[in-house]
Parts: sequence; C-alpha cells; structure tokens
Amino acid sequence: MAVYVTGDCHGDWWRLNRYEIDRDRVLTEGDIVIVCGDFGIWNEYAENEEHDLNCLSNEPFITVFVDGNHENFDRLYGDEFEIVDFCGGKAHKIREHVYHLMRGCVFEFEGKKFFCFGGASSHDIADGVITLSEYQDWKEEAQKWYEEGKQFRIKGLTWWPEELPSSEEMEFGRQNLAENNYDVDYIITHCCPQQIASVFSRGFCKPDILTAYFDEVMQKTKFTRWFFGHYHDNRVILGKFIMLYDNVERIV
Repeated sequence: MAVYVTGDCHGDWWRLNRYEIDRDRVLTEGDIVIVCGDFGIWNEYAENEEHDLNCLSNEPFITVFVDGNHENFDRLYGDEFEIVDFCGGKAHKIREHVYHLMRGCVFEFEGKKFFCFGGASSHDIADGVITLSEYQDWKEEAQKWYEEGKQFRIKGLTWWPEELPSSEEMEFGRQNLAENNYDVDYIITHCCPQQIASVFSRGFCKPDILTAYFDEVMQKTKFTRWFFGHYHDNRVILGKFIMLYDNVERIV
C-alpha cells in the first residue's frame, strides 16, 4: 500500500481520484492520500459538496486532511462529524474513506509515524474582520468594504478564530510528541515553522503563535520530512521541508 501527500484543494477535489494521483499506478483499497490543509469543508448548503464528498468516499483509497485557514470550523468543531479512533489518533469522520485529522495527534500509516497539526493565519484579512453583531446591516458594510478594495473576511461565514490553535491543542501536541520521544517519520501541517517561512517569504509571512509553535516542534523533533501547504506553490526548502500546492508526492 502507498501513502501520498498533496496541497490545498479548497473544495476542488478533481485531482483526488484513483487515476489522477499517480499516473504509474491506479490507487487501490488501503492507499492513503493526505491533504495539507484547506481541504474545503465550507458551506454545507453548497450544491456540489454533498455530491463531491460522496464521489470521494466511493474511491477505494482513504483521503485524510489537516485543517487549514479556509475551513468552516463551526462545522468541523461542531457535532456534525463523529470523532473516531483512527490509525492511532483521533479524527472527524467526514464520510466513509474521508477523515479530518485532529490537531496534535500522531497517526501511523504504513508503519510510519505522522505528527499532524492543522491551522494557519489568514493572509487576506489585512483590513479586518466583519463581525455580524457590530453592524445593523452587515451585508451593506461588506459590500462597502468590497467596493473599497479591502482585504477582509466575515466572522462565522468566511472566517473563524479557530484557524489558530488553542493552548490546549498545542499542549496536546507536545504530549503526543513526548510520548513518541520527539521522534516521528513525517510532519504534516498547513503552514510551516516561522524560520522556514522567513527563508522563502523574505519577511512577508509574519510570525504568529502557530508558526512559533512549529519552530519549537522543529527544534525538538527528529523527522525525515515536513510537508505543508498554505503558500500556493511547490518547493523544497532546505532539503526536508516540502511545500505543496497542486503537486502530489508519494512518500511511502
């Protein structure tokens, strides 16, 4: 069996099928495909979501993902999806063969250990976040901001503070790493350590609690490679940090 990893999907799961992922072999039962955040659990009333998730669940392989900063956390953290034991960790069961990997868990796929931790800061809220309760007509205010060319999102509709982790989630990750002697095979995240972001962004990517946390994880943990999405490019940084967008890479 094989394990593959890819980057952001944003609800467009066209490349997640048994024929497109690997042109040299058709994926079969037991294969795993990991998405490094921004998978695309968004609007439950979207016309195509139910259909597309059902199509994905009918694939023979298993799709798993860490959350990004473009997910509906009211849904992920609510009671819509059952929390299940999965490959040594905890996951939300989205559908048969589709799972959200919860932050801070260490999973075992094909005999390899994967430390998984989702989340990231949104880069498209430079001008702020509209909170519905603060405006008599938030739609009018949003239209005004849009016409002014502002970068913004709407709390509870297009942005959630849970995009960044709680102190409890970070501590949970530390505990799981400690139980594994800070020694795993792979790390799967959405954003990356701040030290790595500073290498390729030349100061654009500002530090936050999560990138600082990942600096700590990077310094303490022995790992082979660290895969992440978020930055919409495909690159290798310093040999072992792999930024993915639309590339698909087989790792096991």
